[in-house]
Amino acid sequence: MNNQLNTHPYLLIDDIANLLVDVPDDSIISRTIHKDEHINVVLFAFATGQTLSEHTAASSAIIQILSGEAVIGLGEDSYEAHAGTWIHMQACLPHSVVAKTPLIMLLTMQQKNSRPAEA
Repeated sequence: MNNQLNTHPYLLIDDIANLLVDVPDDSIISRTIHKDEHINVVLFAFATGQTLSEHTAASSAIIQILSGEAVIGLGEDSYEAHAGTWIHMQACLPHSVVAKTPLIMLLTMQQKNSRPAEA
């Protein structure tokens, strides 16, 4: 899905969760859906039990759980997440993901040097 080849002023994905359907056991798969100078959007699929260990990011990010269940660590807090969970994280917040079931997660990251458009 290379946006440079897209001849339309938009990108439409009919069923984003189906882009990553064959996840091997003991695996995490990721696929960049969109990347430009403002945002980077990555779709993740986790097999049950897979963990994205605690880390930080230099820019703010949004996690959207599309299907499955996970435990999401956010700083000192831990939350049970499920389809429909939406989380905004400030830059440099330690966070982690543990998949309790097969998990599909969309991660949207603001590019570090991106600035909001002026009105």
